[in-house]
Amino acid sequence: MKTVKSAAPSTDNRWRIVDAAMRRLGFQPHALIETLHVTQETFGFLDEDALRYIAATLGVPLSQVYGVATFYRAFTLKPKGAHHTCVVCTGTACHLKGLPEILAALEAELGLSPGGSTPDGKAALMTARCLASCGLAPAAVFDGKMVGNLTSATALKRIRQWVEHES
Repeated sequence: MKTVKSAAPSTDNRWRIVDAAMRRLGFQPHALIETLHVTQETFGFLDEDALRYIAATLGVPLSQVYGVATFYRAFTLKPKGAHHTCVVCTGTACHLKGLPEILAALEAELGLSPGGSTPDGKAALMTARCLASCGLAPAAVFDGKMVGNLTSATALKRIRQWVEHES
């Protein structure tokens, strides 16, 4: 059994949950994905300190940890919006039917870019390689609800509602 190679990134007691998961899995490299899941469930996202700690503790190259964390859509490297999430499809059909214009409008008018949150943290914008709704392109999922034939105006209206009507 391996031993922990580095100290937790902070004194936050939530690191005990992550450490317990790694210990239960024998501090083995094959525990990477489960450890990333536990860390994200515990902290809400995976920051650089967490990725470095996991890499050192499991004896996995940081590049591999980062590669896994960025490959799978389930992981996020930034805090999610405090209340709402919009996931836009970046597939070919959505791209061809106007996704770039929608993303440009969200950035210009709300300061919201993929992987980020609105300045107030009330809404987050994520991307997915495909939402399997090509017939509805461009498509997005707003808090779990699929919306097809999306326009810049529709996306802006939905997200503005989240930002303006939440306290």
